[in-house]
Amino acid sequence: MNPAAILSYDHMAPADDTLRRLNLAALVGSRLCHDLISPLGAIGNGVELLEMSGEFPGIAKSPELSLIGESVEAARARIKLFRVAFGHAAADQRMGIGELGTVLSAYARGGRLSIEVDGAGDLSRIEARMVALALMCMDSALPWGGRLLVCRAGPGWRLVGEAARTRIDLSLWGWLDAPDGGHRPDPAPGEVHFPLLGLIARDAGRRVSWELDEAGAEIAF
Repeated sequence: MNPAAILSYDHMAPADDTLRRLNLAALVGSRLCHDLISPLGAIGNGVELLEMSGEFPGIAKSPELSLIGESVEAARARIKLFRVAFGHAAADQRMGIGELGTVLSAYARGGRLSIEVDGAGDLSRIEARMVALALMCMDSALPWGGRLLVCRAGPGWRLVGEAARTRIDLSLWGWLDAPDGGHRPDPAPGEVHFPLLGLIARDAGRRVSWELDEAGAEIAF
C-alpha cells in the first residue's frame, strides 16, 4: 500500500472517518439484501408451483402453504425496505415516489400500522433512504398500531403518525439531534435506525425536526 495513503487515512478527520464507516456499512447492507432476496424469490416461486401442481390435491388451500407464502412475502417486503434504508445510495441515483410508496406499504401490510404516501415525481435515493429510516423510527414509536402519512412538504418530507397509544423514549429520539451519542448508551439492534438517520441527515446537510407525545409522532426534514 502507498505510505502516503496510509498517512492520509491515519490523519483523516473524525467526520470523514465516520462517513467512510457509514459507506462501508451501507455496502454491507446492500450485499446482504442482494444475496437474501434471490433465495426468498426462489421459495416464493416454489410455493406458486406447488399451488398449481395437480400432484397434491388441496395443497393450494392448505393453511401450511398459506403460512409459508405469507411469511415469504413479508420477508421480501422487509428486505426491500432494508435495502432502501441500509443499502448504498449514490448521490445521483433517483427513485420514483410511487415505487417508494409500494415498498413502504408492502412493509406495513399485515401489521398494525397503516401507511399513506402523498406525492408525485421522484426523489434522490439519499432522500428515500432518510424516509425509510424515518418510517422505522415512527414504527418504533407506534408499536400498537396507528395511521402514518408520508408526504412531500416543499423541498423536504414530513411523516405524521397518529395513534391511541405511543411508546415515548426521548433518549432514543435524541439520537436524531445528536447522532454521535455523547454519553448516551448504544442503541439496541432494533433501534439502530435512530442514530443512522441522524448521521445521514447531518452528512446530507439536512436538519431533522421531530415531535413525540401520547397521541402520535412527527418527523420532518
